[in-house]
Amino acid sequence: MFDIPKTMRAVVYRGANDLRLEAVPVPAIGPNELLVKVAVCGVCPTDIKKIHYGLVTPPRIFGHETAGTIVKIGGGKSSLAVRTLWTGTEPSRARKQAGMADVACNRDGSRSPTVAARLNGPTQKGGQAIILKVGDRVALHHHIPCMRCHFCRHRAFAQCATYKRTGITAGFEPAGGGYAEYVRVMPFVLSGVVKIPSKNTFEEAAMLEPLNTVLKAVNRLNLLRGDRVLVAGQGPIGLMFTKLLKLRGVNVLATDLLDSRLKLAKKFGAKWTLNINNQSRPSTINHQPSTILDAAIIAVPSDDAVQQSIQLIRGGGQVLLFAHTKRAARRTGVSPVTDHFPLDLASVCLDEKDLIGSYSADFTIQDEVARLIFSRQFDMRKWITHRFPLEKTAEAVALASHPTKDSLKIIVTND
Repeated sequence: MFDIPKTMRAVVYRGANDLRLEAVPVPAIGPNELLVKVAVCGVCPTDIKKIHYGLVTPPRIFGHETAGTIVKIGGGKSSLAVRTLWTGTEPSRARKQAGMADVACNRDGSRSPTVAARLNGPTQKGGQAIILKVGDRVALHHHIPCMRCHFCRHRAFAQCATYKRTGITAGFEPAGGGYAEYVRVMPFVLSGVVKIPSKNTFEEAAMLEPLNTVLKAVNRLNLLRGDRVLVAGQGPIGLMFTKLLKLRGVNVLATDLLDSRLKLAKKFGAKWTLNINNQSRPSTINHQPSTILDAAIIAVPSDDAVQQSIQLIRGGGQVLLFAHTKRAARRTGVSPVTDHFPLDLASVCLDEKDLIGSYSADFTIQDEVARLIFSRQFDMRKWITHRFPLEKTAEAVALASHPTKDSLKIIVTND
C-alpha cells in the first residue's frame, strides 16, 4: 500500500546546539512492531534542554510529541491486535465535583462510559483490545509503564524502569524520533498508540502527550470547585493549566512577564491576571486577604516563584512544581551544596502546606485526554502558532527556546 524508501531525512543531534539534517536508513522493524510515517511532531522543552545543554550523548533523533500514519506492521501483517494495560480512566474527585461528564473517548475515537477502575496491583489482564491497521492515522506515546512494579503500584509511573525506556526511535539511541520522516514503534509501547478520529487532525493528535502531562499534574492537587489557584507562567503549558482548571470550575490567577500572554490567559479562562514586572497587584486581587490561594502551579523554573507561592497559599494548600527539571548539580558554576533552596519547614509542618512535583505523563488517563482533545472541549488548535518543515527543525527549536509575544506551541511538519 505504501512505497517505503530505504533512506529518509532526519534531524540528528550531534552535540550541544548541533542539529543536522542528514540522510539515515529508514528503521527496520521486527514482529509486532510498527513503522509510522511522521506527519507532525511538537517541540517540547524537555528535548530543548537536552539539545542546548548537551545532557545526553549524541547521536540521537529527538521529538516525541508525534502523530502520523502506520505504513507497515512487522511480520508481514496488515493488522495487529493490541491489548491495553488499563480498562478505563479513574474519575478524580475534582472532576466529579466540577460536574464533568463521566464519559471517555476511547483511543479509536468512539465514546463509551468510563470504567471506574482502581489501581490495586494492576496487571495486563483485562483491558481493551484495539486493532491497528496499515493506513491508520495514530498518535504515539514513547513511554509506557509496566503496571506491575512497586512504583506503578503506587502510581509513580514516571519512576518505573520500563517507563524510563524510550520505545520509539528513528535510529541511533532511542530518543522519540519525531524529527524524522519515519519512526519505529516497539512492542512495549504499542498500548500507548491512539487512533485519530476522522474529524481530527494530526496536529491535534500530537498534543495528546503534552496535555496528558498537564492533566496528570492537576490530578495531584486536592482542589474543589471555586478554589483559587495561581498558575505562574503562561507559556503553552501554563495556558493549558489555565484552561483545564477553568473547565474544572477553579478560579485562576495567571502571572507572566508578557501582557500578550496574560491576554491569552484571560481568553482561556483566567479570572485574574498579573504581570509580575508590575509592582502593584490589580485591585481585584489586592483587596483579598493574603492567604487567598488554595494552590499554586509553578510552570516556570523560578525559585522565587516557589518561595512566594509557599507564602501565599493558605494552610493545607499545595505548591506544585512542573518546570524544575534541571538538577542543581548540573547548573554551571554552582555546586549542589551552595545552591540551596531556603524553606521555612514550619510552613510544611505547622501550616500543613505541601510542596509536590509532577513529571511526564500518566498512561491511565490517556482516554480522558483523548476525549478532551478529540471532542474539542479542549481545542488544541488554538495553541499552535508556528509550523516549520523538517529541514528547519533547528529554527523551530530556537523559536521555542526564545519565544516571542506571538508564539505558543511550535510544531515540525513532514509533508
